[in-house]
Amino acid sequence: MSGELTLLVLRLVFLAIMWIFIFSIIYALRSDLFGSRSRDYQRAMEQSRQQGTAPQPQPVPAAAPAQQQAAPAQQQRPPQAQQQPQQQGPIAFEKVVLTSGPRRGTEIKLSDQPLLIGRSPDADLRIQDDYTSTRHARLLKWNDTWMVQDLDSTNGTYVNDERVSQPVEIRRGTVVRIGTTTFELR
Repeated sequence: MSGELTLLVLRLVFLAIMWIFIFSIIYALRSDLFGSRSRDYQRAMEQSRQQGTAPQPQPVPAAAPAQQQAAPAQQQRPPQAQQQPQQQGPIAFEKVVLTSGPRRGTEIKLSDQPLLIGRSPDADLRIQDDYTSTRHARLLKWNDTWMVQDLDSTNGTYVNDERVSQPVEIRRGTVVRIGTTTFELR
């Protein structure tokens, strides 16, 4: 009789462990498919924005002395001439600069090869947060223009706070947000 009772208790313990395992798998799948709660995401975004509001040092280009000498000449122009932007063809970006998020201040040199962004170990720019997909987005150069392409990520890629579904051109001053991380091309 005691052998049968022991066997019954072991079966019940095994059954309980099996159900705990099944529920943990379902919970993990639900988190990956649907993401975490939106208020958690909003709280993380607010923290990210607060980190990004601190003044950041701007890189000084090598031609800074020549620009300083040209500044008095620009001041003498009429105001209408100063408002018209000069079109000089495609802008050559040299690096990606992370402006907010856990890796704020990180710089990655650009080449003509696409730059994979995500949590994957083979990503060129690894962003480790709960709102970034394994293969989240890609920066690529197309016809001398830099584009960002969302790779069907769960939480989306945002360019100037607008979610994108098609490749979008990146211009000087464009802010790209992936998860809680924002970056610019410079």
